[in-house]
Amino acid sequence: MKIVYIVNVDWFFISHRLPIALEALKRGHEVHIFTKDTGNMDYLKSLGLKVHPINLERGSINPFSSFKLLFDLKNKLKKIKPDVVHLVTIKPVLIGGLASILAKVPSIVYAISGLGFIFTNTMLKAKILRLGIIPLYRLALSAKNKTVIVQNLDDLRILRQYVSIPESQTVLIPGSGVDLQQFNVQPLPLRNKIVLMACRLLADKGVYEFYKSTQLLKEKYPEVRFVLVGGIDPDNPASLTEQELNEWVEKGDLEWWGHQSDMPEVLSQATIVVLPSYREGMPKVLLEAQALGRPIVTTDVPGCREAIENGKTGFLTQVKDEHSLATAIEKLIINDELCLQFSHNARALAEQKFDIEQVVKTHINIYENLVQSQHAN
Repeated sequence: MKIVYIVNVDWFFISHRLPIALEALKRGHEVHIFTKDTGNMDYLKSLGLKVHPINLERGSINPFSSFKLLFDLKNKLKKIKPDVVHLVTIKPVLIGGLASILAKVPSIVYAISGLGFIFTNTMLKAKILRLGIIPLYRLALSAKNKTVIVQNLDDLRILRQYVSIPESQTVLIPGSGVDLQQFNVQPLPLRNKIVLMACRLLADKGVYEFYKSTQLLKEKYPEVRFVLVGGIDPDNPASLTEQELNEWVEKGDLEWWGHQSDMPEVLSQATIVVLPSYREGMPKVLLEAQALGRPIVTTDVPGCREAIENGKTGFLTQVKDEHSLATAIEKLIINDELCLQFSHNARALAEQKFDIEQVVKTHINIYENLVQSQHAN
């Protein structure tokens, strides 16, 4: 088989899809990656993957550059003649979907990992964009021989309101899995407690609510450290600024560790991991944190609620509500016994539901089934 992945940026491919591509290679398939180069292409090449840099600007809605990208993808696909194209994240799904149909690719996998700003935001800009995007989704997802992968059922329900997708062509895979060896259970630091939030620093990840909750808790628990981990994302309209973050740090309410790449090391320093997001596909950080045995506080929204077991591995709180968030964090700060109980349950949940090996196997089966059904037709 020839498999092509179209993904927005190389680092995202490495963090979210690399194990699947490596398993495909191991099974003798030819694997190509179309992605924006941010300095990881040589590493991907060294693994035996064929890489093709593409000019994909995530934050841009410029129709001229989108058309250019569409025809570039179509020409590349015509040259390679893949058996399967696997599209990951919104722009690749839309533009890559159209390009794959134009290039007559026989089988397409669409990975809808959260419906993003356009579907979840109530701002006028998002509403206007939605009008233009829905017909694009219909066109891009109109391939006959396809599988649509969703990470939670809410996304599928919303997508189905706009695009008709037969039940037989959808698969629910809860997230991109966790390597349970790499994220092995670590002792919970109960003496010097750290409450940690790790994500891209966007407003809709709940960063402001986290900051406000730290202000509510810091006076009561001055010995507890509150930590933000992650980089700003200038391509995203919802990103925080460096100035804002530095001001918070100067006030002494929280620490900002910036972007970190060694997540097992970072998350194992946490006593409690927090993600007060407004909506997710399936947040990888919560799966990784639970694999390490970390209690979770997150919001009762699509994606987040499916990632934990409320009252067993963590607590669900009201969205956009720093008081609800602070109350849940406090319950864990003051109760070591509860933290240890949640820690034990969290690892068990990760082993049962989020093992990367299972996720990889499911993807390879999807590719093989699509190719078989193509030949059968």
